[in-house]
Amino acid sequence: MPDAADLRAAFVEGMSRAATFVAVATTDGEGGRAGVTVSSLTSVSADGEMPSLLVCINRQSPAATAILQNRAFCANLLAETQQDLANLFAGRSGTDRTERFDRVTWEAGPLGQPLLAGATASFECRLATALLWETHHIIVGRVAAVRLSDNASALLYGQRAYRRAIDLGEDR
Repeated sequence: MPDAADLRAAFVEGMSRAATFVAVATTDGEGGRAGVTVSSLTSVSADGEMPSLLVCINRQSPAATAILQNRAFCANLLAETQQDLANLFAGRSGTDRTERFDRVTWEAGPLGQPLLAGATASFECRLATALLWETHHIIVGRVAAVRLSDNASALLYGQRAYRRAIDLGEDR
């Protein structure tokens, strides 16, 4: 049985090998305007009362706190050309988090949540439920509106680098 440090290191390395799409979760309301880059976003169901999705955000993130207070958020699925935007909301650009929205083009969606320009898809959600699991909030949202761009090429992240999907074709 590996010790906790070895298990964590192996887990982090293993998960780095899984390519996933990159999204920015944004929110606005009484709890403030905030946004954070996330790689843990997935659909829950297209059926039921409304479609739903799940996002995991570190409990120390001001965006998680704001989403819980605002009870709404937008999951902006980034286009493959939006690495700078991913870095900005991940805090890698050196820009203060209060100035991030000043550096991007966005508009308020039907629920008042920030929809980022150029995102391949934006899912505006009402908070359905949230669970604190150790270091992260697991947040489930009911999708109230979807905006799709003409660009369907999503930004991916895997092996500790930004990636893009390519069509492997049937003959490979």
